[in-house]
Amino acid sequence: MDTSAVLDFLKEIIFLLVVFGAFLILALAKGKQTLINIIMALYLGLLLSLRFPYYQSMISGTGPGTESMIRITVFVFFAVISFWLFSRLMPREFEEKAFQGFGMKMLFALAATALVMSFSYNVLPITEFITPGSPIQTLFAPKEYFFWWLLTPIVILFWL
Repeated sequence: MDTSAVLDFLKEIIFLLVVFGAFLILALAKGKQTLINIIMALYLGLLLSLRFPYYQSMISGTGPGTESMIRITVFVFFAVISFWLFSRLMPREFEEKAFQGFGMKMLFALAATALVMSFSYNVLPITEFITPGSPIQTLFAPKEYFFWWLLTPIVILFWL
């Protein structure tokens, strides 16, 4: 294995761990209802960003890196608006301590991480910033796995 392959793998592992860590810290600080709202917002944000009709007018005349950033920014915008909506519609936070129900919070963080990773490799143009071909991509990038990665967080939400 050469140095560039190791560095690319480390970049992807760091990306995965930062996403998981952020969701776990958020769950510990704000509670599991916040992660439920985030998971639902990610689904709605994906749907809205996939059907956004103004990409061509926003992207015209830009380079591939800028196009990727525009697509990611539109997705994040719709996800944030959706999170705000679900925060207003869903029941209020459960009264719980930070480490109360830690296993459940960890499962919710894993579900949200799986969603972000599967979106990153299948829908969002993250491969512009991360080199393709790493072991993490073999887990999240294949199109035949995408449906199952989308279904897994819903099953977790249903069971918990």
